[in-house]
Amino acid sequence: MSGRYYAPTGGLPPQTRLTTDRAVFTEAYAVLPRDTMTDIVTSRLPFWDDTRLWILARPMSGFAETFAQYLVEVSPGGGSEHPEPDPHAEAVLFVVDGELTITVDDERHVLGAGGYAFLPPGTTWTARNAGSAPARFHWIRKTYSYVDGIAVPEPFVVDERDIDPVPMPDTDGAWATTRFVDPTDLRHDMNVNIVTFEPGAAIPFPETHVMEHGISVLQGKGVYLLNRDWVEVQAGDFLWLRAFCPQACYAGGPEPFRYLLYKDVNRHPALGAAPPWTAPRGS
Repeated sequence: MSGRYYAPTGGLPPQTRLTTDRAVFTEAYAVLPRDTMTDIVTSRLPFWDDTRLWILARPMSGFAETFAQYLVEVSPGGGSEHPEPDPHAEAVLFVVDGELTITVDDERHVLGAGGYAFLPPGTTWTARNAGSAPARFHWIRKTYSYVDGIAVPEPFVVDERDIDPVPMPDTDGAWATTRFVDPTDLRHDMNVNIVTFEPGAAIPFPETHVMEHGISVLQGKGVYLLNRDWVEVQAGDFLWLRAFCPQACYAGGPEPFRYLLYKDVNRHPALGAAPPWTAPRGS
């Protein structure tokens, strides 16, 4: 099931608004409500024209350490011919508003809302907004974990509406996951999926696991258990969960509750400081 996707437009709240809000940063999780994405907290990047972004997550010692996530706004005519400075970074792009034209190894793709691109390390790609309205998209970046004897996966571009969600067992379809990558494919060391709950559906137990999460609420509203706290969230909010943070949720209504979910998968946990990087044999 697909639906509309929330996209911020920036601005500033009026001087009359109360300061108290739902924003919180704890030892186990962070909540960035959509109202925190204002004009004064945007960033700019080298080699990106007419572009601003909200950096939602970055690796931090003692907290979530495996990924960075941005919400990017590209004005008409803007974009980049050299978007990624790190040759070992992989990425997922997910468009929530407007149209983004990307080239991947010289092949052109136009991504509208719901468009999804996976870009492995070393991919040559560009991004431009050829339309007349701003393009807004999530950009998730991770240093790829190479493994001897396992190939790096290929890039791909899809639309989430072309993928059938997989119902979770014993839920009668009330809880389903749109999977862009086979979870048993060990070439991939991260999964970025869309999770959908029908109104009233739930994660009925506190998930507690090694994977870190970035959760970008695309549609609807819900109540999330984060460690020991129940937190009300809505479309546009971003949640950042440390490994082993207990989590569960109930979907509110009247529309589906949907979010884009990052998690690190399919690799041994690092034991202490990582050794100097060397290319795997045969790469």
